[in-house]
Amino acid sequence: MADEGQLIRDLVRGDPDQVRTLWVRAAAPALQGRVAQPELERSCGELLAAFIDALDRSEVDVRSDGYAGVRALLGELSRDRARRGFTPTETASAIFALKEALFGLAGTTGQAQETVIAISRWVDALGLLTFESYSRAREEVIAEQAEQLLELTTPVVKLWDGVLAVPLIGTLDSARTQIVMEKLLQALVDTGSEHAIIDITGVPAVDTEVAQHLLKTVVAARLMGAECTISGIRPQIAQTIVALGIEFGDIPTKATLADALLHALRNSGVEVVRRGRGKGL
Repeated sequence: MADEGQLIRDLVRGDPDQVRTLWVRAAAPALQGRVAQPELERSCGELLAAFIDALDRSEVDVRSDGYAGVRALLGELSRDRARRGFTPTETASAIFALKEALFGLAGTTGQAQETVIAISRWVDALGLLTFESYSRAREEVIAEQAEQLLELTTPVVKLWDGVLAVPLIGTLDSARTQIVMEKLLQALVDTGSEHAIIDITGVPAVDTEVAQHLLKTVVAARLMGAECTISGIRPQIAQTIVALGIEFGDIPTKATLADALLHALRNSGVEVVRRGRGKGL
């Protein structure tokens, strides 16, 4: 009796074009038209060529060195499908569909039962490998999206010549603090500003940890020669700060962003005059 690797090799190598045609036909329903026919044919063709090369190099162990090219292609396919919003089931089902294609051809061999068992084990291992690749790819996509969201929620805004503001919205943690520091310090270098306002109006709560993150950002900005003001100190926030015994030291704090901007302008030597309304004014 031939070994499993030989059985699969003989079947796949017999007529690769027919295998690809049957595979595309079996994989299409699970994808529900979300992948164009030419793209599906191309991806199945590339994977099939990699499968044949791997079978020639080794047996059926998909985690062996001979399957390095296959694993790379499956990883690339999984990343693409994850970014496009495919589910892990849809992604793996396209690989499992190879079973249906090969089962149809196994009956033409003299060892149909042994061939079907060999195919099942081999394709199941490939499907599991695909699922694992998809899981890793999905985690990478989520991490990238989280980083992009942090970038969007920590803008550095130029309010006036020499005055920058960082309006913070949401929870302030270590990772976000690092991004705030990096963006603020780079903006200070790029603009030559000497005043920075950190506005926490959109921060729901301030505890000891959040206060420490704010202080780190202020110290980093001061090392760049910029004076920092913290604005958005609402009554509830002020009561919490007092209750926790948090000390901001000599860091200026203001109730609103407007107050902080006025403070920064005056420290910059800009005279702010309120115009009255009515005759003679």
